[in-house]
Amino acid sequence: EQMQEKFMKIIAEVDRLIKKNCPPEYRKEWSLNVEGGSVAFGSAYHNWAISVPFMKKTGISFKDIFDFCAQGEQKTLAKKSPIHQVLLDMTIEHLPNPLEAQKRRIPKIWRGEDDSPVGKAMINCDPKGDVTFMVTKIIMDPHAGEVAVGRLFSGSVKRGQELYVIGMPNKQRAQLVSLSVGPDRIPVESMGAGNIANVSGLRDAIAGSTVSNSPDLQPFERILHYSEPVVTVAIEAKSTKDLPKLVEVLRSIAKADPSIVVDINQETGESLMSGMGELHLEITQYRIEKEHGVPIKASPPIVVYRECVDKLGGPFEGKSPNKHNRFYLTVEPLEEKVLKAILTGDITSELRIKKNKETDAILQEGGWSKEEIKGLKAVHNGCVLIDSTKGIQYLHETMELIVQSFAEAMNGSPLAREKAMGIKVKLHDAKLHEDNIHRGPAQVIPAVRSSIFGAMCVAGRILLEPMQKVFIQVPDDHMGSATSELQTRRGTILDMGSEGDQATIDAVAPVAEMFGFAGAIRGATSGRAIWSTENSGYQKVPRELQDNIVKQIRTRKGLNPEPQDANYYAA
Repeated sequence: EQMQEKFMKIIAEVDRLIKKNCPPEYRKEWSLNVEGGSVAFGSAYHNWAISVPFMKKTGISFKDIFDFCAQGEQKTLAKKSPIHQVLLDMTIEHLPNPLEAQKRRIPKIWRGEDDSPVGKAMINCDPKGDVTFMVTKIIMDPHAGEVAVGRLFSGSVKRGQELYVIGMPNKQRAQLVSLSVGPDRIPVESMGAGNIANVSGLRDAIAGSTVSNSPDLQPFERILHYSEPVVTVAIEAKSTKDLPKLVEVLRSIAKADPSIVVDINQETGESLMSGMGELHLEITQYRIEKEHGVPIKASPPIVVYRECVDKLGGPFEGKSPNKHNRFYLTVEPLEEKVLKAILTGDITSELRIKKNKETDAILQEGGWSKEEIKGLKAVHNGCVLIDSTKGIQYLHETMELIVQSFAEAMNGSPLAREKAMGIKVKLHDAKLHEDNIHRGPAQVIPAVRSSIFGAMCVAGRILLEPMQKVFIQVPDDHMGSATSELQTRRGTILDMGSEGDQATIDAVAPVAEMFGFAGAIRGATSGRAIWSTENSGYQKVPRELQDNIVKQIRTRKGLNPEPQDANYYAA
């Protein structure tokens, strides 16, 4: 009865999350039903599983399962009720086949015209249409090299076929096409629409790439990773002779794991590798040394911060070096709804944004006026640029440089040269020289950047730090030790509960304070804590800590420890 009660509690919670997040039209279809066979119970470690339909088919009961487990007969159970059979039966019964699924999926993941030839081919899963292949994963194979794995939505991929990775200039040849059968890849001459294909030879492909036989295909929507890189380490090869190999290994790792971001300095040989946390980077470093055979040196981990503003600042005048051009911009915090839409991908983050009805509706719901929506020029790093000017001569010719300067400013803001996030930048006025020779990049970019930075100083610059949700399961008698460990790391307890003699703790803590947490929590709880973390966005650094953190960041980057004030940017 206790097991049944616990199972039902877990099923109800998962069902609640599905109903909360799924499209309304699928709530009934996607709801969990034990009797209907959309839930299975089992052990992946011991290779057995059971579902109600499989019990009816084989005559195995829950009592039999309990008896087998109690007697340690897990291997016998795995033969009578193998996990692969139960899960494959569930897949066949409950998941839609590609002919049905693609009618639902294509409008969600592709922004092209549904009634175009390629749109119809994808919706109908047509093996005779153009090749449309979405790469979802890159596997590093010691023999085949980089293998692109993904869904083939239309057309057929053949061995030796020339294909384009959309956005890259050169044709690439599919050297090998294969089908996954369990852990093995079976080579085939060709593969048709609806299959999950493995294709080697696509050197420029990364997770999220669109591949086609047509270079002009509208690419699929980018794959979003909600756990963005928040911790960075500097990596060097211990021996200079290993430097070329390390560069190749890092590029391969970045392709295979999109949540790893690599920045390689070809001159110094130093590489910056960013990941989701300390453990993520430790595992990646281990793989570089053990799997790829490159001994490395790594710096202590560095936290990635973001910069924002407290309130409205400006208009602030930015003058070009030749004093012939002047720009007047304001900055203010971006509305929470709009920022969330950018971070979740509902509003595309691109420097020359292409607006549509969906984007306009989101902005209107976020509290934007029609003039602001009409004036939106660029989205970058969760920040936006709006043109609020009217009838300024030569501005259209200069807008590309203004957008470029906005992007540069958002990539390295004035407080600590960290990226900005959640800022609304508005251009209110500009005075431009009539001769375009006097309003080139060397004049416009510094002027716009100074105007943005000065406005940020006036608005009140704030530092945002990455946060992690922390989930801990620990015996009741160690709960006090676990909560104390969290609180010494500026952690906030969100919820506490208990099941039997186990306590559960939900908390949130700054990533900067979580270094070394694995060893500390093991020591505090005698190794009896089970814990995990997930990304929880950014929060404002406490005012009493901000100045010291800013000085540390600026010193590390070789900058003056004290950031410049508004007077510096007005000069």
